[in-house]
Amino acid sequence: MSNTSSRRGALAALAATVLIWAYSWVVMKQALRWAAPFDFAALRYLLGAGVLFLALLASRQSLRPPPLGATLLIGLCQTAAFQGLEQWALVGGGAGHVALLAYSMPFWAVLLAWPLLAERPTRRHWLGLALAALGLLCILEPWHGLGSPFSTALALAGGVGWAGGTVLSKRLFQRHAVSPLALTSWQMLFGALALGAVALLVPQRPIEWNAPFLGALAYSAVMASSVAWGLWLVVLKRLPTTVASLSSLGVPVVSVLLAWLILGERPDAMEWLGIALVLAGLAAVVGNGSRRRSP
Repeated sequence: MSNTSSRRGALAALAATVLIWAYSWVVMKQALRWAAPFDFAALRYLLGAGVLFLALLASRQSLRPPPLGATLLIGLCQTAAFQGLEQWALVGGGAGHVALLAYSMPFWAVLLAWPLLAERPTRRHWLGLALAALGLLCILEPWHGLGSPFSTALALAGGVGWAGGTVLSKRLFQRHAVSPLALTSWQMLFGALALGAVALLVPQRPIEWNAPFLGALAYSAVMASSVAWGLWLVVLKRLPTTVASLSSLGVPVVSVLLAWLILGERPDAMEWLGIALVLAGLAAVVGNGSRRRSP
């Protein structure tokens, strides 16, 4: 595959990932009506891992796990810490604010990728980072309060966990010939088992099994957990970490637009300014990435 075709495929995968994940925040918030956070997180990722292993079998790929130590660490960061903390944050925080705080991930990823991957940000990367950070600040409007401080802390910590998983995944791809599907499957299984252990240890209310809950679980397990994470690792494999990570900021922007279209939550002037700044930051980063290869 040519470099141009590979990049186009990665950008298409990135666009699909953004759409799937943007809507998933609404679904995650709704699921809390019928299940406690750790129960839901564990169920969705156990089912998601099962779907991915079926995909491995269907595509006749090896079921042999990637390097175990690195894969386990990625699973603990990218699945257990990120999703467990974000689902917990949704208990006391709104879906929009939690999603925006979770997507502080690119800022942590840029900082981690510099020493761990030798991906030194360029001036345009720093410009894009500054514009995106200012845009998120406008959307969050912290001068009006961020709701529950505990929820805010959980959401930010989840973003750090995701950043760690992102950088560790990229480093694994650089050091080993690893299938994105195999890595997604195994890291998700390890993370889901950790979430399952937490769900068993922490007292929670019983699950209300009904059609809406099953629909939320199906979307979260198949689309948001299986399909989207597989696409995300394809993006990480083919694009520089900085470009991939900052481009994912499109998710909270699309979440705001979906909330307007579906829920009637019209953005105010400050939110529109924030969205414009985030898009400007993304344009700066992606434009620079097209001329720069990952080390």
